[in-house]
Amino acid sequence: MRASLHRLATHTTRSRSITSRPPALALLPPIQLYRRVLRCHRKFLPVDKRLLGDEFVKSEFRRHKDIDNPVHIVGFLTEWQSYVKQLEDGNWMQGNLDMEKLEKMSDEQIQQLYDLMLAAKGEQVEGYEDAGEAAPGSKTSGGEGSEKA
Repeated sequence: MRASLHRLATHTTRSRSITSRPPALALLPPIQLYRRVLRCHRKFLPVDKRLLGDEFVKSEFRRHKDIDNPVHIVGFLTEWQSYVKQLEDGNWMQGNLDMEKLEKMSDEQIQQLYDLMLAAKGEQVEGYEDAGEAAPGSKTSGGEGSEKA
């Protein structure tokens, strides 16, 4: 008895689905992803973290809106989508940064990550008060609390 093409196709499809990884989620378009991140912040984060997170998300999406490199775009959207998944799963507080990702970051990205960490802890970020800018998450840019100790 000769196997039909249909049987062969279903057989190979079934055997591959058992041994292969689950399919990756499709990337959301940037505007939908941006809105979803803000909605997740509203739904899952406490007010102080939400204000800091919203400000950071808005600045990051503004900073990346003119990127033309498809690899950078896919990487940016993938990371934000995984962040949304962490928020929805409720494990955003336990998130750790992989050494592999840290090694791939530029010096500017590492500095930005450090500044974000300080802002999340409520500490003054050096450099912002000198430039007359508000640090991410700070309430003022030269008013109360901006004097150095």
